[in-house]
Amino acid sequence: MNTKETTNDVLNDLVKINNDRVAGYQRAINETKDLDVDLKGMFEGMVKESEQYKLELVNKIRQHGGTVESGTTTSGKIYRAWMDVKATFTGSDRKAILSSCEFGEDAAQRSYEAAMGEGNELPGDAVTLIAEQQRSLKNSHDIIKKYRDAHNA
Repeated sequence: MNTKETTNDVLNDLVKINNDRVAGYQRAINETKDLDVDLKGMFEGMVKESEQYKLELVNKIRQHGGTVESGTTTSGKIYRAWMDVKATFTGSDRKAILSSCEFGEDAAQRSYEAAMGEGNELPGDAVTLIAEQQRSLKNSHDIIKKYRDAHNA
């Protein structure tokens, strides 16, 4: 596989991860009770964040002559199914929703780490974009974790 194909595949995987993230947070918004306006606002911000990342990734794919794919990843579908099952057993309380979101954020981090991993010979501008998005996603993960941990105290 050449560098162009690798770049296209890696960036498309990250587009799909962000599609998963949008779908996961939209699900979380729907599960969140009306009184939890703080969570709804935070989740809406994370949807916007992933939509921005998708746009940046799509632009980078096109810039490198690649083809943009759509849809979500298999793991994303599993994440959403797991969130549905968890809600069934534990109810849709704040802690359960935040735990599900943290699970999704962990998956996003693993995907971004894999994108930067060995064997992916990516152009410098793609590496820079991925690293910037990964740092920002780590901040989102830490916020979710902080909210979740507050319920353990």
